[in-house]
Amino acid sequence: MNALSVKHLKKIYANGLVALKGIDLDVAEGDFFALLGQNGAGKSTTIGIICSLVTKTTGEISVFGHDMDKELALAKSLIGMVPQEINFSTFEKISHILINQAGYYGIPKKIAHERMEKYLSKMGLWEMRDQQAFRLSGGMKRRLMIARALMNEPKLLVLDEPTAGVDVELRHLLWRFLTELNQQGTTIILTTHYLEEAEQLCKNVAIIDHGEIIEKANMKALINRVNVQTLVLELERPLLHLPHIQNYAHRLVDETTLEVDIVTNQTINPLFEFLIQQNIGIRSMRNKTNRLEELFIHLISENKK
Repeated sequence: MNALSVKHLKKIYANGLVALKGIDLDVAEGDFFALLGQNGAGKSTTIGIICSLVTKTTGEISVFGHDMDKELALAKSLIGMVPQEINFSTFEKISHILINQAGYYGIPKKIAHERMEKYLSKMGLWEMRDQQAFRLSGGMKRRLMIARALMNEPKLLVLDEPTAGVDVELRHLLWRFLTELNQQGTTIILTTHYLEEAEQLCKNVAIIDHGEIIEKANMKALINRVNVQTLVLELERPLLHLPHIQNYAHRLVDETTLEVDIVTNQTINPLFEFLIQQNIGIRSMRNKTNRLEELFIHLISENKK
């Protein structure tokens, strides 16, 4: 079953702006799905319509088989939403924000308190439950938003830029939590400007540009379209001259930094063997650029032609 099915979705604003030109999108149950696009591409409009925060012009949307035009309350009960902007009262107690959220879904008080403790603990906020939300840092407010979205234990969780502006440590904490949540069966749709985040977390991806889906693919299959990747090797001791390494385009950035271009499916073992022969160890190795970012930029550029 599809967790989400979108057919011929269009959005035209009163001023004539065409935000969505008729997109089709299917997200399978249990998927971790990335919806990517530049600012103004239509991501937030799409997410807003799916979560019934924005009125569509035409099109059909179903959530786990429930048509949002005919079974709106039931469809909404299956969705949890984490928007970009902080949208709770910062003068409320943290615990009250979650209990009130549960009340919107008719969740009994006892269960609401159990879930509040569960999700505040998961987000590292339990000890602060009786404080007013304005005392939280920006990153903690992001965590509270996620905890609030989980109070109805949704089958579909929609995250619109959930790690925007948070530090690296918190970002990785949230990655681990979301991966665990997905492994437990929750379908997740993620929009993000951090393409490393999408590549790390998501199984499938759609790219939207100017209100149209220009690419839908399995994440790994999409990334494998990048024919060449550049590896940056930090060496343990200086390489005083640029050696000849057969079948590899390479260059010295400085005495201990070597860049090597590797074609898809090309083995890197001969490069390692060469360095061993030269008695040169490798301190670290990384990709110079994110492969998804490289492909994303290429697809957006092609769509403008």
